[in-house]
Amino acid sequence: MLAAAVVSGAVGGFFLAITHDLPQIRTLETFKPAAVTRIYSADKELLAELFTQKRVPVPLHMIPDYLKQAVVATEDRQFYEHTGVDLRGILRAIIRDIRAGEFVEGASTITQQLAKTLFLTPRKSITRKLKEAFLAFQIERRYTKDEILELYLNQVYFGSGAYGVQAAARTFFGKPANELTLAECALVAGMPKSPSRYSPLVNSSLALKRRAVVLKQMARNGMITREQLAAARSSPLNLAKGQNISMKAPYFVAYVRNLLEKEFGGARLYRTGLTVYTTLNYKMQQAAEKAVAKGLELLSARMQKHGLLTLQSEAARDTGGQESPQAALVSLDARQGAILAMVGGRDFQESPFNRATMARRQPGSAFKPLVYACAMENGFAQNYVMWDAPVVFKGAKEGLDWTPENFSGKFKGEMTLRQALSVSQNIPAVKLLGKLGPSTAVQWAYRMGIESPLQPNLSLVLGTSEVTLLELTAAYAVFPNGGVGTRPLAIIEVLDRDGRSIWRARPQMRPAVSPETAAIMTDMLQAVVQSGTGRAARRISRPLAGKTGTTDSYRDALFVGFSPTVVAGVWVGLDHYGILGNKETGSRAALPIWVDFMEQVLAGRPYRDFSLPEGVVKVRVDVESGLLASENCPNAVTVVFKKGTEPKQYCRHAAGIGLEGL
Repeated sequence: MLAAAVVSGAVGGFFLAITHDLPQIRTLETFKPAAVTRIYSADKELLAELFTQKRVPVPLHMIPDYLKQAVVATEDRQFYEHTGVDLRGILRAIIRDIRAGEFVEGASTITQQLAKTLFLTPRKSITRKLKEAFLAFQIERRYTKDEILELYLNQVYFGSGAYGVQAAARTFFGKPANELTLAECALVAGMPKSPSRYSPLVNSSLALKRRAVVLKQMARNGMITREQLAAARSSPLNLAKGQNISMKAPYFVAYVRNLLEKEFGGARLYRTGLTVYTTLNYKMQQAAEKAVAKGLELLSARMQKHGLLTLQSEAARDTGGQESPQAALVSLDARQGAILAMVGGRDFQESPFNRATMARRQPGSAFKPLVYACAMENGFAQNYVMWDAPVVFKGAKEGLDWTPENFSGKFKGEMTLRQALSVSQNIPAVKLLGKLGPSTAVQWAYRMGIESPLQPNLSLVLGTSEVTLLELTAAYAVFPNGGVGTRPLAIIEVLDRDGRSIWRARPQMRPAVSPETAAIMTDMLQAVVQSGTGRAARRISRPLAGKTGTTDSYRDALFVGFSPTVVAGVWVGLDHYGILGNKETGSRAALPIWVDFMEQVLAGRPYRDFSLPEGVVKVRVDVESGLLASENCPNAVTVVFKKGTEPKQYCRHAAGIGLEGL
């Protein structure tokens, strides 16, 4: 009696030990599989699906009989007879495992596999097998065979990221499960045994061999005829053509995904089935991708012609060859800062590094408008005259004397700030920064949206401090937005799996410069398009403004510009700071991409001009002197001034008056 009690107690204790932490089977009734998070553009285009396990549950009646039969024939021929566990199979597997000295055969029924998939870890052990068996008994007591089979078919992994038969059918054949043929059903049913080996996307020959085994099992069990067996075995493998929804606006999707991970965490993002509406305009995105591709094709042809281009590869770099040029484009809504389009490189599959948001590069003269805006805010007018002549700054560059140079190598003498900016003369810009103080200009740049660290030295105005294209473009958005800065915005709203809003965008706006300064800078940058380095943009025949940028040795080419409603920035360069080629300036390498993009974006939109605040006036002045122009002035232009700062004297052409008092 004592021995029996001891044995009984030991068995009971062992039973409690392996079952005390098991989950409640009733949770199956409320079980929600990991759902897919979907990301949409503002115009409702599905951009991407995010998931750890892509699973699309379907009811059993929507699953073909051939697929159900194939799974049963392959995974568990006694499925409709046993009570959850195949005792003879387990005994046979244990003997084989002992002989092999390791776990080589699972002997799991469909019910056991379901229990393991839903509740247990994949780690093989005797304890886990016992827990699996106990859970299988419980599942069989509570659910019908068809309910168990339905759960299994919607949960099991089929390889290549597909969980459940519906996802498998879509992934491998591009169709819903209820449209699968006999041959396709057999191929899908054969994959759970070893998804990584038998996926046709991994190894098509092994997948076909496995399909043949499944078909043979079906024929042996009387599920199909010999004729059906022969026809299905000879059926070609018609896989779905590679269609990857996540490749729509991939650089933007990756940018949004990172924002979502920070806000919600990975588990919630990838498992709870969020719906994310973004700011992206997909039509504009397509225009951006098309413009970047065209611009890079033309640039690559020029580089190849001059022997600067080889195939992009490690071998090419090792031998001193030049890799292919890259480009980035980002477009913002001027009012809200919403990201409308984003291209981070020539090919996301080739390089997911986002050159619009992650690459810090020198902006060259594209940085000048930020310094000029500081000047306008601090009492300068755009007709202020500077001397464009050789100058030496003592100890200005790391303690050494610095002699800045103009890009053209020529000097123009007296010229207004407006004229100096339009033709991008360097020396007047450096002198202007010297009057303002580099530290003052740095603080204004930060106010306008620059976030990268800036060096407070005189070369700052020439764009020697590195910034991202996104922050530079956001800084330019201050001008058409009346002096108000906006933080770039990518996400509008996030809904949970039940359609409830759990996050909404709150645009972050801040005063950056006065409305008057914004209007003056817009006017000055319009001069760049009308008569300066951005003349190629005139073909659009709309009010446009912007600025080119080129760095030393033609390593970076930029153009950042805007219409009254849309801002866009373009960068072109080489990842490893190679040379684009002689004369590959912002005007030649970046501006054509910007023009192609904006031309497509503005086509069909109503004509709109830049608005002016009450605190400014328009005055006709002489281009060269900046003084008032009369009808006799040959080079007159209408210029915007803050009220009270407009010139009072006429140019020498009109009244013989010089520059005194300007």
